[in-house]
Amino acid sequence: MALHDLRLSLQFGAIAQAQRHRSALPRHFVARCIRHALQAPAEITVRIVDEEEGGALNQGYRGKTGPTNVLTFPYAHSPTVVADVVLCAPVVALQARQEGKTLAAHYAHLLVHGALHAQGWDHETGHEEALAMESREVAILAGLGLPNPYGRKVT
Repeated sequence: MALHDLRLSLQFGAIAQAQRHRSALPRHFVARCIRHALQAPAEITVRIVDEEEGGALNQGYRGKTGPTNVLTFPYAHSPTVVADVVLCAPVVALQARQEGKTLAAHYAHLLVHGALHAQGWDHETGHEEALAMESREVAILAGLGLPNPYGRKVT
């Protein structure tokens, strides 16, 4: 599989347990996860935020209260994918713990998920689209040597 070029900016906001999250997200790991999900060259900024920043972004752009695990802001799909992917560190850490996953594995899933959103994939438009996106995520993560994040068969 040919991997596409990626210009990556990796940013860390003022987050608690910053070293834990930085250790789980070395630049080469973030780039590898995203590049495996790309279907075109890309310029992507990944920002790791706290609950306050994540909640403000979720409210401001989606009208939903509180932080969520990942937000994607796509600006262009072609010829170059241009997007921001925002990950809320405390939410990701809590979900990883609740789901019995390593922090790095959960971040990998959300990086792939965000990169797919940046390219126009959507799981909120219907059941078929959700299954297609989940199936694509599972295949990409398997290619990265990571298990199915859904814990069930996705067809």
